[in-house]
This record gives sequence, C-alpha cells and structure tokens, in this order.
Amino acid sequence: MSLSLSADQPAVPANADDGVWLECIECGETFAPFDDIRYTCDECDGLLEVRYDELPTFDDFEGRGVWRYADALPFDEGVSIQEGDTPLYEVPRLEDDIGVETLRIKHEGMNPTGSFKDRGMTVGVRVAKELGVGRLACASTGNTSAALAAYGSRGGMETLVLLPAGKVAAGKIAQASLHGARILEVDDNFDTCLDFVQELASRGEAYLLNSLNPFRLEGQKTIGLEILEGFLADYEAVPDRIVLPVGNAGNTSALYKAFRELVQAGELAEADVPKLTGVQADGAAPMVEAIENGADEVRRWDDVETRATAIRIGNPVNAPKALPGIRETDGTAVSVSDEEITAAQRDLAGEGIGVEPASAASVAGLRKLRNAGIVDADERVACLTTGHLLKDPDAAAAAGGDPEPVPGDFDGVLETLSDDA
Repeated sequence: MSLSLSADQPAVPANADDGVWLECIECGETFAPFDDIRYTCDECDGLLEVRYDELPTFDDFEGRGVWRYADALPFDEGVSIQEGDTPLYEVPRLEDDIGVETLRIKHEGMNPTGSFKDRGMTVGVRVAKELGVGRLACASTGNTSAALAAYGSRGGMETLVLLPAGKVAAGKIAQASLHGARILEVDDNFDTCLDFVQELASRGEAYLLNSLNPFRLEGQKTIGLEILEGFLADYEAVPDRIVLPVGNAGNTSALYKAFRELVQAGELAEADVPKLTGVQADGAAPMVEAIENGADEVRRWDDVETRATAIRIGNPVNAPKALPGIRETDGTAVSVSDEEITAAQRDLAGEGIGVEPASAASVAGLRKLRNAGIVDADERVACLTTGHLLKDPDAAAAAGGDPEPVPGDFDGVLETLSDDA
C-alpha cells in the first residue's frame, strides 16, 4: 500500500522539479508538479500526492504560522495573510467531564477568514500563480469559498464559487461576497456543485481549489505539525489521538501525510503516530459507514442533512487517502446526532471557545467514544475545531439563550434581576 506508515521514502523521478513531484496513490505514476494543470492521475484517475526528495525534521522549522514549515512545503513562501499558529486551548472542566488524561482544543477558527481552509489556500493560490492561471474556483459549503475569495483577492486573481442554494450559512456567503468572489448558487447539494466545478476545471475554465487539489492539502498538513509541536512542548510527548470533523476528509488525509513524512524522516516512531479519529453527523456519514463495514471505498450518499453545514457532504473526495489514514493509525470513525453536536458546541462555549456546529462534532464524537469505552481514560487527546462561531451566527443564537426584555429604566432592570433571587 503506497499510503502505509511503513512505506519507504520514494525514489526521485526524472520529472521532479527542484525536488518536488506529484505521484498517484493508486498506480504510482509520477508527474512534474508545475508543467501542466492536473488534479488526478492521467493514467488511472487516482488521487495525487505531493512528494519531496528531502523531508525535514523538527529542527528545520523556524518562524511562525504555516510558512514556519516551508521545508515541508513546495515553496519557501506563499500568498499569505498570516495564517496558522492557531491556539491549542486547555479546557480543564471539559477534560474532567469527558474523562481523559489530557484534552486540548486546536481552534482553527482563529485563522484570518475563520477556518482551517486558509492553510490550504496560502499554498494553493501560490501554486496557481506558478501555473499562470487566470481564474480560481471552488465548490463550497461556505468556508472554502470564504478562504478562496480572500486569498484570491490577496493574490489579485478572479475567483468563482459554486454554493448549494439555501444550504450555506449567511456569514460565509457574506465573506465570499465582500472579498469579491463571483457566487453561483446551485439548486442542488454540495456534491453536485463539486461535480460542476470539476467539469469547469477539466474544460480549462478555472483552476480548481477544492481539496481534490493535492497542493491544498500540503497547507492543511501543518495543522498536524503544530499539534505535535504543541504537545511536545507541553508534555514532552505527542497526543495519543486526534479527533476531527470529517466532510471531504481533507484534514484526515493531510494529517496522515504529515505523520507519514515524519516517520520517513525518522522524527516520529510508527508506534507514536496519533490515532486519527473522524467524526461525521448522523445525516451525512458515508466515511463512518465505510469504516464500520470494513469497506475499501465510500458509498456516495445522495441525500444528506445536518445543521452542521460545513460537513454536510455525501461524497468525500479524499476518502481513498483518509480511509488508510484512519486504519493505519488504529483510529476509528463515529457519527453523532445534531443534538449531540449542539450540546458539544455549548460545552465549548462554556470554556470560552466559540465554534460553528461542524467544529463541535469532534468533541461530541470524543464524548461518545469515551462513553463507549473506545477511548481510554489515560489518553492524551487533541480535538480539532475547524471554524469560528461567527461563521454561523444563526446556529450560535439557536444554541444559546434568548435575550430578556426589560423596561427602559434602571428600577426595571433591578426588578428583573431580583426576580431571579
């Protein structure tokens, strides 16, 4: 298996460019990285990964943010808005309540546009410039469109986003609009939007920057590097488990790639690789279905529904990378109800951490797995939260309490407060 933790560092092919090349995870065919635009293998249509002739160690990293890890990326710098370097929060009450030795929250909502997607865009838009493309495009449940619009604007490039009509939180549409994207609302779901964008890309109408693009995942793998460095600094050990929401499974794939490269570089023992644990909503759980059934492929769900709009996806395109990532790390996958997601959103808010619903799925999943005895009490766990609370203010308002009307005088305020006594 080309995605095995024990796989050797590949030989450098003749078509590598400055030690960088693309390789198909299915048939092993290699391609020059920047000569032509491609998203999948020319030979078998398999997914591609970026490969490097030299893999860095922790000692090679310097600076802050995503580009601290330039030695693990295709370029020394990208189109940047100071992304990365997000907090790894302590949550002592939640840690005790769930019942694990250590729980930290990696809050990707603290990126410039409020989600982890910025990490992928700083690399992806830089690659687009290298390729000389004119228009960037994506399908989106919201966060990708916001990040693409911001980074495309920063890079002086035209951006196009396709969104499922009526299925995207208003805050995310507002971001894409303000940053100057052209927005097409498609009367269907996200997966249809992605089908359309892929067709546009195949016809040369735009450069695709969904997570099917292997360069985007290079930026996202820096989440895993930051988590490991944070745990090593605080505990002199890496986490036993990383729990993360799963939509298109890009983060699962990206973190697994980061850990494989560290193993190949001799920086991380195979036995120490964190267990990658994916969480989906009950109404959009094709990855969970595949894991539970021992399937090699994910069955596309045509009808998906959950209030966690960012993971309302029925056909995760990175499943061929993510399924090995979960299995090779001895991880698992679980689905949770919308009610469990909202409860976890409130739990995080109680620790002062504001996240959108999809983000809270990681904590909801951890609680469910701990209650089932699948996660042990002595585990060190990092939960990934992917987007900021203000991405979906309507959901936040619904999960919170209602304002109380009071008279327009001070005595009326006092009287309302005294009624609680």
